[in-house]
Amino acid sequence: MSRIQGKLPLKLKLIHGFGAVAFGVKDTGFQFFLLFFYSQVMGMDAGLVSLALLCALLIDAVVDPILGNLSDRTYTKWGRRLPWLYAAPIPLAIAWVIMWSPPGGEAPTFLGLLGIAVVVRILLSACEVPSISLLPEITSDYDERTTLFRFRYISGWLGGILMMVLAYTVFMAGEDGLLNREGYRAWAVTGGCLIVLSVMGSAWGQHKLVAHLPETKPAPFTIKACFEEIFEAFRERAFLIFAAGGLAAYINQGLTFSLTNYLTLYVWRLDTAQMPLLPEGVTALSLYPLALFLSAILMFFVVGPMHKHLGKPRSAALSAIGTIIFTLVPYMALYAGIWPPLNTAVSGLMLLGLLIIGNTLGIVVLISASSMIAEIVEAYLERTGRRAEGAFYSGNWLIQKCATGLGIFLTGQVLSFISFSRDAAPGEVPEATIGSLILFYALATSMLMAIAAFWLARFPIDREQHEARVSALTAAKS
Repeated sequence: MSRIQGKLPLKLKLIHGFGAVAFGVKDTGFQFFLLFFYSQVMGMDAGLVSLALLCALLIDAVVDPILGNLSDRTYTKWGRRLPWLYAAPIPLAIAWVIMWSPPGGEAPTFLGLLGIAVVVRILLSACEVPSISLLPEITSDYDERTTLFRFRYISGWLGGILMMVLAYTVFMAGEDGLLNREGYRAWAVTGGCLIVLSVMGSAWGQHKLVAHLPETKPAPFTIKACFEEIFEAFRERAFLIFAAGGLAAYINQGLTFSLTNYLTLYVWRLDTAQMPLLPEGVTALSLYPLALFLSAILMFFVVGPMHKHLGKPRSAALSAIGTIIFTLVPYMALYAGIWPPLNTAVSGLMLLGLLIIGNTLGIVVLISASSMIAEIVEAYLERTGRRAEGAFYSGNWLIQKCATGLGIFLTGQVLSFISFSRDAAPGEVPEATIGSLILFYALATSMLMAIAAFWLARFPIDREQHEARVSALTAAKS
């Protein structure tokens, strides 16, 4: 059972959450910059790049259950998770740097891009699956689990936002901006160092708490048993409902993030909207990471009260609906001709203000869905007598990676279909192409978040059921 009962120390929350910084670094790279880097900077076809990234995600998704099962079956004096968290970060950082500085300085082949993307993703999973699987082991408290997820999410977002700020203001600043190929190498080295520091630092900070032999020695690992456990996990009704809603939300996240640089540069022209009262050169695009940061901070303070008063399912559903509203408002206003002129501070600030609210609600959807998995762990334990945190969280990564990969793939295919030029400067893309891009994004995000709201609202485990189950399991153990 969980090692700590009641309130968790703030120090532990910070240390546990810090491990998610690596995931934020990876997310920013893969979802915001990688498609743009290989298509607009390296000159590869966007459809081919997105196909390679989707294939890498699908391969990773198959490997994830194996990693989760291996993590569940690791039996050492340091526990089940820590050996993975000490072994994987340094190889991950090396592979990360190679991905952003292709050998020879030329665009890789399709297989070359696929290979390095697979390596990076598998090593990232070897860090993230064991790290997040520690959560149900640390606490079984309904609200404290939400708190740990809050710290994980805000740490991940801060790590990602830091990398975005460094991209826009340090490494890819100047005349060429995001088209500056050399800036990506130094940016990647910085990210690799941050990955190692966060994963190994978080593991070391939790070492005394979790470095113990597991209570029971698990059965030996076999591929057959591994996938049988995954299939059994997917038979949990609560997990299937979570999967249906989470799949839609994650597809929307992958699609939105991969489109961000195209929308901010080519639709909203944030790179030319000079901000008044700020130094020359500070545009609305420079403030974009700040808007994401503010939304992460706002999420940190609203998700706890929402879960306390509304519960996780209703919080997720209402936030998904709110995400649709605040995402569509600026595009509807632009289409209706009532939006302020582009290239102006008013336009940039209005867009960023709506982004803060919409992104806050979008994070609440994801954090609510992710937090639901911890409750499924006890339901599975009650039904089978086995703990399988790694299986469920690797199942979650399977869903997340397939979904975000599909979102990125759809983006690349749409860009190729509408003939979006690989070397077009902002302001030079035909209006018909911009209109097609906006229509695709508006329809896709509305449909996906509506599906997420429908299914997540039907998640069958509430606070009372969870607490009753934990009490029964505790009594049975004693």
